[in-house]
Amino acid sequence: MKIRIKRVYEQPDKTDGKRILVDRLWPRGLTKAGAHVDLWLKEIAPSTDLRKWFSHDPAKWAEFRKRYRAELRKNTEQTNLLKSELEKGSATLVYGARDEVHNAAVVLSEFLEG
Repeated sequence: MKIRIKRVYEQPDKTDGKRILVDRLWPRGLTKAGAHVDLWLKEIAPSTDLRKWFSHDPAKWAEFRKRYRAELRKNTEQTNLLKSELEKGSATLVYGARDEVHNAAVVLSEFLEG
């Protein structure tokens, strides 16, 4: 399964399919209608403590990936729910971070694909 990811701030298009927000916090400056989010799975996002510790610092990326993957392994209810949604058809994981390389959606997609 190839999982698409993109920033929630990018213009939605038809190839997105179902847009699933995978952040714990709602993206700044976007209304619910403006985000074009079909499903918000905030409980699959990194814990608040992990998110604050990481603070999008690329120097902490390797450790963040390790810790978040450990959280995902314990969060079977949410990961199974997301897998179920992805099996229904075209879907895109959307996230709010500015860094397109070092963010939780990247780790989540690797986890689901791997």
